[in-house]
Amino acid sequence: MKSVEETNPTPIEQETVMLPDYMTDPNAVLKDVDAKWRYNQPPDYSKTRKYYSETKSKNHAAGSLPHLVENLVKNWEIEASFKTQLSDWRTVDFSQYSFAINDGEPVSAEHMLRVGTYNAIIQPGRRRRSSYYDPTAMDFGASHKTFKRMMPTFAWEVLEVYTEPPVVAFKWRHWGEFKGEYSAVNGAGENVRVAPHNGLIDITGVTVAYLNEKMQVTKLKTWFDSDEMFRQMDPDGQAVRIPMTGCPIAGDGNESVATGPVK
Repeated sequence: MKSVEETNPTPIEQETVMLPDYMTDPNAVLKDVDAKWRYNQPPDYSKTRKYYSETKSKNHAAGSLPHLVENLVKNWEIEASFKTQLSDWRTVDFSQYSFAINDGEPVSAEHMLRVGTYNAIIQPGRRRRSSYYDPTAMDFGASHKTFKRMMPTFAWEVLEVYTEPPVVAFKWRHWGEFKGEYSAVNGAGENVRVAPHNGLIDITGVTVAYLNEKMQVTKLKTWFDSDEMFRQMDPDGQAVRIPMTGCPIAGDGNESVATGPVK
C-alpha cells in the first residue's frame, strides 16, 4: 500500500492555519486548564516528548499529513487517558465516537472513560495475553500504574499515512524501555511479575480514523498484535505467577509463594 507523499501537499496540508490546534500542536489539549482532569491538573508529558524526539524513526515535515495525524492522535490519547468529562474532549465527537480493536466489538467513549485506554486496547481472550494480563481484573488506575511503572516513557509516532481525510488509514509505532517491574493480574487471578530487562519494547499497528468536518474522530478501528508486547517483555518466559488470596493491586500481604515462570 502506497503512503501519502509528504513532498506533495494535500489540500488539508495547505490550510494548516484553519485546522484545529490539536492537529498542529501535539500538546494542545494540555492547555485546557478549565477541563476536568483526572488528577485535578493536566498531566506532564515532557519526559515522553523528549524521549520521542530523541528516539523517533520519522521526521515528518511540519504541516504534512503524517504530522497532522500524529498530533491528532497524541491529543486524543491525552484526553482519553486524563480528561474525566466527555464534554471536555475536543478531539472526538463523543456523540458518535466508537473504538474497536482487531475487528472486535466497538466500544463507546463512556466505556473507554470508565475502564481506561489500556483496558480498552488490551482485550481478554488469547492464551498468552490472558496469562499475563486480564483487563477485567484491572481498573483504570491499576492499569495505568502497571504500564507507567513498567515503561516511564512510552512514545508514539506515525510511520506512514495511506489515505486522506475524512477516512485516514495509517501505520504507527509505540515504543519504550522496560525499566520498572511489571506487576498485573492475569486471567487466572494470579499476580504476574516480570523483572525489567531495560531493553526496548517496540510495537507497530494500523489504525483507520474516521473524521468529521471539524477533524474530530467519530470512529477508530485499530489492528495490532497485543501479544507482541508480552513477548518482548518476557522473551525467555521468566515471569512468576503468585496466587492471590486478597487484592493483588492493593498489596495487602495475602500472597503465597511464586509458582514459577509463565509459559
